[in-house]
Amino acid sequence: MRILIATCTVDYSGRLSAHLDPAQRVIMLKADGSVLIHSDGGSYKPLNWMSAPCTLSCETVDDTEESPEVTQIWTIQSDKTDDRLVIRIHDIVSDVVADLGIDPGLVKDGVETHLQELLAEQVPQILGEDFCLVRREYPTPVGPVDLMVRDKNGAYYAIEVKRRGGIDGVEQLTRYLNLLSRDPLLADLSGIFAAQEITKQARTLAQDRGIRCLLLDYDAMRGFDDPESRLF
Repeated sequence: MRILIATCTVDYSGRLSAHLDPAQRVIMLKADGSVLIHSDGGSYKPLNWMSAPCTLSCETVDDTEESPEVTQIWTIQSDKTDDRLVIRIHDIVSDVVADLGIDPGLVKDGVETHLQELLAEQVPQILGEDFCLVRREYPTPVGPVDLMVRDKNGAYYAIEVKRRGGIDGVEQLTRYLNLLSRDPLLADLSGIFAAQEITKQARTLAQDRGIRCLLLDYDAMRGFDDPESRLF
């Protein structure tokens, strides 16, 4: 990982054209080759970027070739398309290179992990008496799906569990389903997206892809709340 804080001008060309006037920004060069340009605002989203695979070339600039303020020109060319990102470096405030090593991956928070455990224990109570658990952390080539269950007719259901269900979770489950459906033993396979709350956008996307949405009551699953005794 290389991180620069520098005054720069940025031009992007390809499917569209975009330009950033000179300003101090953070430029990130990741080990996979991707390049991201951030400002001090805008949350996590970069102002512009080039995804891997791409090729970076850097040249030092003479005053006769560019404006006196420009010292380097970085050209990042996509290896698959005509997309190109050109970064003109004016002056560098900080330039840090660090080897981050292999990332262990995202570890689910306690609530999400506990939801998965509780749902595995309570499959017949929550999904219905016709359902039984096949396995937790059912493996796929891109990571394990949280639960695999089966109904009395032999149909399989891959379940992804989230604390708060958003579009990213639906996309994740979709990837699992696409890979698992290639297994002839899982030909009759559907998806269930389970969460304490599910956004409207995620629900719409799930329904469009034939994925069932399931709301989980964490307190009731833990035995701290009896839904049948509620007044409202």
